[in-house]
Amino acid sequence: QVQLVESGGGLVQAGDSLRVSCAASEGSFSRYVMGWFRQPPGKEREFVASISYSGDFTDYRDSVKGRFIISRDNAKNTVYLQMNSLKPEDSAVYYCAATRTIGSIWVREYDYWGQGTQVTVSS
Repeated sequence: QVQLVESGGGLVQAGDSLRVSCAASEGSFSRYVMGWFRQPPGKEREFVASISYSGDFTDYRDSVKGRFIISRDNAKNTVYLQMNSLKPEDSAVYYCAATRTIGSIWVREYDYWGQGTQVTVSS
């Protein structure tokens, strides 16, 4: 069982940057593909980014490419999402998740989830 705890959300203005973090309890953290998802108010949860076991491969949804960067530190069992040039439409609860499925962008394929952290971007 992997426990994930997000932190770092908050209220920022459009154009600002914010970094959210996700700490995992599991010692085998490096064996999981890690993903970030978000759920805007009244909408379904959507894929944001993912990173491979070693961090060599990343994937992003089109609307965040060039603005968001996912990274991981396996020694600290932590995955990060650096969000730059934030827009009001980025406002959502951000969740980290873990899977053993390489390249997955689907909610149903992620086995473990954090409780989420709120990111609000004002215009």
